[in-house]
Amino acid sequence: MTTKITKLNILLCFLLAVSCGPSKAQEAKQDATKQPNIIFIFADDWGYGDISAHGSTWIETPHIDKMISEGMDFADFTVNSPVCSPSRVAVMTGQFPARQSIHQHFQGWKAHKKRGMPDWMDPNGMSFPKYFQKAGYVTGHFGKWHLGWSAKDAPIESDYGYDEYATFNGSKTINIPKGGSIGVDYAEDFIKKHKNEPFFINLWLHEAHTAHYPQERFMDQFGNLDEQKQVYASIIAEGDEAVGRIMKLLEELDLDENTLVVFSTDNGPEWEGSEKEKLHKGDVENGVEGLGKYYSVGETGGLKGQKRSLFSGGIRVPFVAKWPKVIPAGVEDKTSAVTAVDLLPTFFEAAGIEIPNDFQPDGESMMSAFKGKGLERTKPIFWEWRGGTSKDYTWPTLGVQDGDYKLVVDVSGDKYELFNIKDDWKEENNLAEKNPEKANELLKMVHDWKASLPTEPKASSLSVVRNKAAKSDKKNKKAKKKN
Repeated sequence: MTTKITKLNILLCFLLAVSCGPSKAQEAKQDATKQPNIIFIFADDWGYGDISAHGSTWIETPHIDKMISEGMDFADFTVNSPVCSPSRVAVMTGQFPARQSIHQHFQGWKAHKKRGMPDWMDPNGMSFPKYFQKAGYVTGHFGKWHLGWSAKDAPIESDYGYDEYATFNGSKTINIPKGGSIGVDYAEDFIKKHKNEPFFINLWLHEAHTAHYPQERFMDQFGNLDEQKQVYASIIAEGDEAVGRIMKLLEELDLDENTLVVFSTDNGPEWEGSEKEKLHKGDVENGVEGLGKYYSVGETGGLKGQKRSLFSGGIRVPFVAKWPKVIPAGVEDKTSAVTAVDLLPTFFEAAGIEIPNDFQPDGESMMSAFKGKGLERTKPIFWEWRGGTSKDYTWPTLGVQDGDYKLVVDVSGDKYELFNIKDDWKEENNLAEKNPEKANELLKMVHDWKASLPTEPKASSLSVVRNKAAKSDKKNKKAKKKN
């Protein structure tokens, strides 16, 4: 009798397991929740004060404000360059861009040679999407690229670890958007397509870079402002709407609780142009029909400096993170000093991916700050900026932040200023003379770091045409010596 009951119980358990067990669709959904989705939204040329939650009286960013109310707003976040390309390299590699000799934006091989730069970010080096692919993530990059010169032999986005991509300033998949955040369309399609598997997305917006292409509906919304502010507020509103579209889609697909979304921008706001710069003088391909720097009236929130400056206004930018059940809602973190090279170790930790033993990031994970516990920074932050002309605000050239102090240095190394950024985040009080011991300590630190950097780019990061030109130069020099 006992044997029969036991067999009957086993049979019943088997039948229950078959009938009530998870379906394949449910299993796929369960597998997807084991690793969080990650979306990094990177805007272009926004100042710290270019969101209404940071005190702007004329810009409206309701979607980012909502993200702040549901997530965490970091007051002390800096990018690692005051211009586009090197700032983005820092995100992709987790290392300061000067380690790859990338000091300015990518343009063309002649400009790169003059600046001592490679022609593109090293495809053989660290690029974190590659490791996300290995960990089972599907990866996508949509919107701006600008991590290399578009030569025929240039690496394409898939060489850096992307399964799907649609970019401008890259391999020319899409054109620069002339009204409408076109990268968002691709990102939305990608999310819908891969909703049942873990995904990583870089969504890099065009707004608020010139040329400006304000939409009529936003111009009408801000019709009470003067012409310059009306255009700029319209462009920012378009970027804000892009954030709102992504957040809304995540909620509709029931993906929001298992998705880490980060919003930031690559450097501070562009400098306001004169009335002569009402039109954007782009290249032949992009035309001049867009509006120009005259309308670049972004706000730094009172910080000194803007784009192309190592003062706070050029590198301290908005940084908002939302991840329900992990990041507490409605918190402003004013004390954690976090920076762009921290994103790689943070994303790795969030996804449960081990950083390779042979790779040393310059950043450190900010997960403790994400969890509301703050971050006691153990690594200094370094900057190098090589402006192309005197107009490009070449002072300062070097910078270091360690603890509560930041030192900026000119190209000669003789001029420098020291700030206690904990007490003086607007950098108004130079303490170099009052605290020479700290100034000298940081001066040595930044010079030692500078001495550790490569003196020329890797050959693998140079285009064929540039290598041919270099060989031709060598032959010409030899011929001149013989003569």
